[in-house]
Amino acid sequence: PPPARPGATMKVKAISRVEEDFTRECKSDILKVHRNLDPALHPMHRAKEYKRALNATKLDKVFAKPFIGAMEGHSDGVTCLAKSPVRLSAVVSGAADGEIRLWDVPSRRTLRTLCGHRGAVRGVAVTHAGDRCVSCGDDATVRVWRLPPAGLGETFSSGGVAPPSVDADLVCHSKTGGGFRDVDCHWGKNTHATAGAAVELWHADRSEPTDTFRWGVDTVLSVRFNPVEPDVFASCGSDRSIALYDVRTQTPIRKLVMQNKCTKLAWNPMEAFNFTVANEDTNLYSYDMRKLTIATCVHRDFVSAVLDVDYSPTGREFVAGSYDRTIRIFDYNGGHSRDVYHLKRMQRVFCARFSMDGTYVLSGSDDMNVRCWKADASAQLGTLLPREKRKKQYQAALKERFKHMPEIKRIRRHHHVPKAIHKAQKLRRTMTTAETRKKKNRVEHSAPGAEKKEFKPARKDRIVAEVE
Repeated sequence: PPPARPGATMKVKAISRVEEDFTRECKSDILKVHRNLDPALHPMHRAKEYKRALNATKLDKVFAKPFIGAMEGHSDGVTCLAKSPVRLSAVVSGAADGEIRLWDVPSRRTLRTLCGHRGAVRGVAVTHAGDRCVSCGDDATVRVWRLPPAGLGETFSSGGVAPPSVDADLVCHSKTGGGFRDVDCHWGKNTHATAGAAVELWHADRSEPTDTFRWGVDTVLSVRFNPVEPDVFASCGSDRSIALYDVRTQTPIRKLVMQNKCTKLAWNPMEAFNFTVANEDTNLYSYDMRKLTIATCVHRDFVSAVLDVDYSPTGREFVAGSYDRTIRIFDYNGGHSRDVYHLKRMQRVFCARFSMDGTYVLSGSDDMNVRCWKADASAQLGTLLPREKRKKQYQAALKERFKHMPEIKRIRRHHHVPKAIHKAQKLRRTMTTAETRKKKNRVEHSAPGAEKKEFKPARKDRIVAEVE
């Protein structure tokens, strides 16, 4: 090398680091790690992320423990549930022996017992202000109750003391004859609607109905106010119909007749036009009220009649309970359930509700218990550290990115179900295959154009007529 010139300077690049920034104060501190995000330096990046997504999906199944606890106290089957719009921890349940209980969910204790009904309680609802509760039942009465907040120390008492009993503030008797089947409260006024021989509108302080709606049906099974457009409500009838009404015009709007009876109805709280009905043909159907000639989605997987449905406050998913003793959670546009919950001792599920924060699911069944479940079966309860939150978000993004991959899709879709349900599903598949084979044989031996008559889309197949 040539000799250095006298007086020349050399420029040296040195890494300068402050020692305090890279020294742990104690052993529990986290070491700072530097990462170079240049994709050229990570040639196996996609394969690594696929493996992480696969592991995260498997661990979700390993840690899937959805059941939190049961609230015991009823002496007959739980027939209806209601959640408070303003108090996250308050839940009201009605039983077949006429008893209504106000629960504190975190402590799983009964705060009040509401006694007065002489028959099964068929419907219960909490007003928009959260201070009153309305119930109806087979004894043909509508009762309005006051819901007091929990007293100091009530939720943390050691137990052994019977919860205080509360009497109804107002008792209204049916004007149409027969018992009531359901009740729901208006989302902005002190008004509630009951379903029985007809749909009746009541004011909270009056013992006579303000309006009565009839549309050629013997018994109305369910009634629900729209949470986005509260003056619109819908009902399901025993004549296999779904009817829409407007309180402002005091007239029915339109009616849809299906092949099988609908048991319950739930509005999407984020999309004013959309609602989902639970049907006795084991499916759920989502509709857009502007176009009732075709369902927006058919939700399958149950093997027996679906008895209740309720949306999450986010409007992105809903929970349904069935006569086959299972609870299933569906995406609002998903044809199959994303999760199924069941227990050995749980019997027919009569009612199911999402909590007001969308984190938990509540169910009432024939075995006298109200059960609390996690909406996300593998979710970690308790407070998460910032690093844990970031890790959960990263894993969720990976699972969403690779959800179409065959192995991940297979693991996510697999659910363990009781043997009886597994056999019933197998039988239903055999019956569906046989029916499709019969249709194909008919088309082959018929005149051209017969396939349009035989093979209707599943979203249109169960619709009989629409009446204006």
